[in-house]
This record gives sequence, C-alpha cells and structure tokens, in this order.
Amino acid sequence: MTEFIPPGSRWHALTSPFPMKRGGELRDARIAYETWGTLSAQRDNAILIVTGLSPDAHAAANADNPAAGWWEAMLGPGKAIDTERWFVVCINSLGSCKGSTGPASVNAATGEPYRLSFPELSVEDGAAAAVEVVRTLGIAQLACVIGNSMGGMTALALLHANPGIARSHINISGSAQALPFSIAIRSLQREAIRLDPMWNGGDYSDAAYPESGMRMARKLGVITYRSALEWDGRFGRVRLESDRPDEDPFGLEFQVESYLEGHARRFVRHFDPNCYLYLSRSMDWFDLGEHAGGDVMAALTSIKLEKAMAIGATTDILFPLQQQEQIALGLRAGGADSQFVPLESPQGHDAFLVDFERFDPAVRGFLATL
Repeated sequence: MTEFIPPGSRWHALTSPFPMKRGGELRDARIAYETWGTLSAQRDNAILIVTGLSPDAHAAANADNPAAGWWEAMLGPGKAIDTERWFVVCINSLGSCKGSTGPASVNAATGEPYRLSFPELSVEDGAAAAVEVVRTLGIAQLACVIGNSMGGMTALALLHANPGIARSHINISGSAQALPFSIAIRSLQREAIRLDPMWNGGDYSDAAYPESGMRMARKLGVITYRSALEWDGRFGRVRLESDRPDEDPFGLEFQVESYLEGHARRFVRHFDPNCYLYLSRSMDWFDLGEHAGGDVMAALTSIKLEKAMAIGATTDILFPLQQQEQIALGLRAGGADSQFVPLESPQGHDAFLVDFERFDPAVRGFLATL
C-alpha cells in the first residue's frame, strides 16, 4: 500500500468526522491541494480545478514545486488559465493515493491502511471535500469551477449541492451521469484487478502486488482514452523490429502493443489498486439526476450560473459529445449563458491533456469574458 504525494502539496484537514454520502464516515482525513497566483483583495478571482481519476494536485509548476505538472501547457502566467489574473486552486480527489485520504492511507484508529474498510466513496463526497478547501481559503464565491473527465462529474455535484458557490463553470469531457459503455469498461478494469491473485481481497503489499491486474486495467483504459483514428495514425500496422522469442509465441508483435505495455508499466506502481477501484466505482455510481427524482435535465436546470461552457472531443468514446451537449443545454435552461463546444480532435477522451491547439483557445476565450 503506497501513497504518491508530490512535493509541495498543501493539506486541508477535513471536518472530523466527515460523513460519506453512502454511509460511514472518515476521521482525521485530509485533502491535498496546490495553488497558483494571488487571491485578490475582493476574493473574487478564484478558480477551482477538480481532476480526473488519476492526476494529483500538481497541475503546473509553482513556487513550492517547480516540476512541470499534468496541465502545464494550460496553467500559468499568460497561459489559457492565466495565473497573473486568476488565483487557481487544484485539489487531489478524496479517495486518491496522491495526498488526499483514501484506501491506501493509514486509518488513525487502527494504525493500518484502510484498504477495503474505507467507506463507500461517491463523487458527491469528493465535491463536499473540495468545498471545504475553498471555504478554508476564505473564498465565498468562485469565479469559475473547471472540471475535467471525472472532475466534470465532481464539478456538477459541487455546483448542485452549493447554490451560488461559483459564477461560471467549464466542463471538459465530463458528464452528468455514467453511461452503460463507460460502466462496462470500468467494470472490466476493476475485474482485472480483483482477479489478480496478488490483489488478495485488497490485502496486498509492495512485495506481493497485483501488477498483472493493474497492467490490464490500465491498458484497457488507455485504449478507450484515445481514438481508433489516433491509434491508426500513430502506429498503423508497424511491427516491432525484433522477432518474438520462440518461448513467447503470443508476445508483443506490433508497436501499438509495445506502447500499451510501456504505458501500463509506468502507471501500475504509481497508483494504488484499491484507490483505483474506489474512484472507478464512484464514477459508475454517479447520476446527477438522483438529486431531482431521476431527471438529469431537471438537476442540471436547477444549477444557477452566469456563464458556462461544456467542451468535448468528437472522437471521445468514453464521455461522448452528447454528454457535454446535455450539460450545456441543461445549464442554459437554468438561465446560464451556456455554450457547447465540440472540438474536432483525433485524440479522444485524453484530448484535453494533449491537444492544446484546440483546447487552449476555447478555455482562454471563455475566461477572457469573465
């Protein structure tokens, strides 16, 4: 059981006990976060970024950690999210293994990692934890909430539960509920981990670790994060230069297989398997319509904002465009000046992490109007 905490992280101690949506509570829990820029005297220039499943709070280099972050091209002085204008807060999700309390964290009551004794985790729990960080920083109202992927779900849960907490919202490749295809993919990822004998009911160690299960889960995820168009353009049917050894007749043969293997091996020892299971399941459970008698559009319409934008990639199969369009339409019905921005990116769900040529102008243009 390992936590992977980036240097320079700050921590907020959550209310103790911290109640969880589906029952149970956390004691002495914390949320990791980082900040950029300066909060104005009026405290009216704050932007909150809530992330996808795997990122930490280190979205970009800052004074506490000069290393490049996972959204380095988008956040910083003069960039799309301009830290010379905005005070930006990025949190690491509750349930993660990158600074915030999750299944890999030590339970103070027992002195042992939570493992599967961690309470059932929901997206709404992550939203409630994020709000605590915002309030602790003395921010009554955010200028904008930006949510990517799972963070798009978290942002909607946060906005719905806290009327007036933000003036605007950018939802990037997010959704108001999990779709069957996405649930099916994540279910297979979780099954790959749980069927690895080394998972051992969640009771593994660094020495006896479910590496094969995590590799398979990550490979399946990466395949869905990008598009068939990109796989074809990057790799085609190019084979590896070396021949397969006789003792491994079904081993790696194509470059795309080698890419997936390398990507998976870089990931598996840098994310805790139990945390992966909990966060993945929280996404499947999420349905904003739960808060409006099962009506997703009614729940979206009840969120009151001045401005909103929902962005997606045309090739995203995991969070397809109709989900961002639904968000934009629902927020518009609630009175927001809301726009839907479909981007012709070949890079699928992960486009917001790599296709800055398209995503930068959209985000930059929206924030310029605030």
